[in-house]
Amino acid sequence: MSDQATLDAVNIADTGDFSYPEDYKHDAGTGLNEGVLDYISDIKKEADWVRDFRKRALKVFNDKPMPTHWASKDLENIVFQNIRYYLAKGQTPTRSWDEVPDDVKETFERLGIPEKERKFLAGVEAQFDSEAAYSNVKEELTKEGVVFVNSTEGLREHPEIFRKWFGKVIPTGDNKFSALNSAVFSGGSFIYVPPGVKVKHPLQAYFRINAENFGQFERTLIIVDEGAEVTYMEGCTAPKFETATLHSAVVELVAMKDAKIQYITVQNWSNNVFNLVTKRGIAHENAEIRWIDCNIGSRLTMKYPGVIMKGRKARGEVISIALANDGQHQDTGAKMIHAADETTSNVIAKSISVGTGRSTYRGQVHIPKHLKGCKNNTECDALLINTNSRTDTYPAITVKGNQHATQHEASVSQVSEDQIFYMKQRGLNEAEAMSLSVNGFINDLAREFPMEYSVELKRLIDLQMEGSVG
Repeated sequence: MSDQATLDAVNIADTGDFSYPEDYKHDAGTGLNEGVLDYISDIKKEADWVRDFRKRALKVFNDKPMPTHWASKDLENIVFQNIRYYLAKGQTPTRSWDEVPDDVKETFERLGIPEKERKFLAGVEAQFDSEAAYSNVKEELTKEGVVFVNSTEGLREHPEIFRKWFGKVIPTGDNKFSALNSAVFSGGSFIYVPPGVKVKHPLQAYFRINAENFGQFERTLIIVDEGAEVTYMEGCTAPKFETATLHSAVVELVAMKDAKIQYITVQNWSNNVFNLVTKRGIAHENAEIRWIDCNIGSRLTMKYPGVIMKGRKARGEVISIALANDGQHQDTGAKMIHAADETTSNVIAKSISVGTGRSTYRGQVHIPKHLKGCKNNTECDALLINTNSRTDTYPAITVKGNQHATQHEASVSQVSEDQIFYMKQRGLNEAEAMSLSVNGFINDLAREFPMEYSVELKRLIDLQMEGSVG
């Protein structure tokens, strides 16, 4: 990788904290009620069934209490009536960067997205607040029948595929925040890969929050048909505001027989963002779903990617990296539900707690009694940087019957003073030594990311270490 390519790949790490003056054509105002849902449906010209879906979801959201069994009393700081649920400049997703509004285009240029598309991506979607500003996929994939559009276009142009699976992997009532997303969702990606098509290069979506007191609620649905394969990557940033920002996405994956889906996330939210996301996939016979998840930043993240292994010999995997700095809580983990014989799941989670940061692993593995030949491996490793750092592990592994193989391993360690001293004697300052230790701790997982993203991940960790020691 050239020096310039490296700079392009890490550009996002340095330039996430900026915003532009607000100039929106569509603004649903502050607060949440049926009028807001009608406003969103009218703007999008949605079918009646979608409008009804939203209103039923709002009722579910209002009826469900705020979760208390998850992670933090910090959720009490979310005032739902102070949030703006839909903001858009009125643009339709263009296929040309030149046609993107100037301030939006400059945002994504500063984040290096067009450059990444030219160099190693097969398609890109760029979402600015509530709507996609740019959406494009390479012509050869379109000829093979691959669909990569935003969710609004997917609902309108591919209803026969979209509606079949929409809300089926993650029901509206799964949790309070999946219900909220179902009521006010906007943006996100819709991908369909036809049978036997193997997408060789990644597809990427980038989600950018620009406005204050805003909630972003993208909805992503990826369906990969028999024997097909795809890798999808998403990146997320937001500028730092004094007020709370809410990000509450829903991601549904469907891998049909012999299909493979790899879903990679690198997020670098500012520390005013509540990041409350529900992600789940269904793997049919001999299919594979891999979640590769990197969580940096945010005030509170609650995210537990899951796989329901529905077909025989299906495989599910979650590889997770979380870094919690001062005033941050990373509550992350995985859910693995075995629902067929000879299914295999693998969970590898590594967390780093810096300063007063708190990291939590919360996992669920379920293997019922009537199944045969299932396997699970769960590994949870935590690294504490300071004496005030905190880490917690809550693995719930339920295995019934005697025809399965499971193993669980967990460790908690602190950065070695001797190791830091050794590196300082060789010219590194303390922050550089800490960064080297942390990158060594996650090195085996970082290899799972594409090269451009692993470089970006290293740079993000370097930035987190600056000013965090002393």
